[in-house]
Amino acid sequence: MLGPTVAVEHRGRIMQTVVGYHRPESLEEALSLLGRGSPESVILAGGTSLNASPPDRNVEVVDLQAIGYNQIAAEGSLVEIGSMARLADLATHEAIPELLRELARREGPNTLRNAATVGGTIATGHPESELVAGFLVYEARVNLAAAGGVMSTSTLEELLADRELLQGTIIVSIVIESGGQAAAARTGRTPSDTSIVAAVGRRTGSGIRMALTGVAATPILIDPGAGGDVEPPGDFRGSPAYRRHLAATLTARVIQELGDRP
Repeated sequence: MLGPTVAVEHRGRIMQTVVGYHRPESLEEALSLLGRGSPESVILAGGTSLNASPPDRNVEVVDLQAIGYNQIAAEGSLVEIGSMARLADLATHEAIPELLRELARREGPNTLRNAATVGGTIATGHPESELVAGFLVYEARVNLAAAGGVMSTSTLEELLADRELLQGTIIVSIVIESGGQAAAARTGRTPSDTSIVAAVGRRTGSGIRMALTGVAATPILIDPGAGGDVEPPGDFRGSPAYRRHLAATLTARVIQELGDRP
């Protein structure tokens, strides 16, 4: 279904970007639309990323809001989260570990949480997303669907490192390990501001998994003993040296908190 062309201003000139709109009613239909070629098709889940950063090229939008996949279900220590589950659902669901619920609430105001989806947050992999860092320490595995009924699973770490895995695929669900003890520490300009750097850790019988935000192009897993061994970019909120100092300090703080827990 074609809709009206949407024009946006980009670097002082008007560019036609959204030249078609589709709202498939099944995963198979959505994958077929993604594989059509020119003009390029882009996925719209909650719309928060696409609306915030409109593309600078002609695209057709494939809106996933009618295909379902918004369930959250627990089986033993595993929790499967449908990619179209909203962050607001994640923040309140009793099957979600307490720390992940808190990080979902920190991801943005309630207006954003009611629109943004878990799959969209994972696919964007924003460098300052504490929720993505939380998924990393909860050993998230991402289930992907491709045309022809082909299904594959990647660890979140693999997906963030190789964005090509998302080409021609749709995130169907995310599976996490819910056990263990978790903690987070962050530094922002104000208590409500997006963190400059954050550390998220989880301790299980096999040790501590630690993730950092604000030090790379996406949140990353690190060796818990190497919080300062990062090469972060700098911006107006903090130089590389300052972010490196924060990474070491916040990592040590989380490890101390995890060590003090029973």
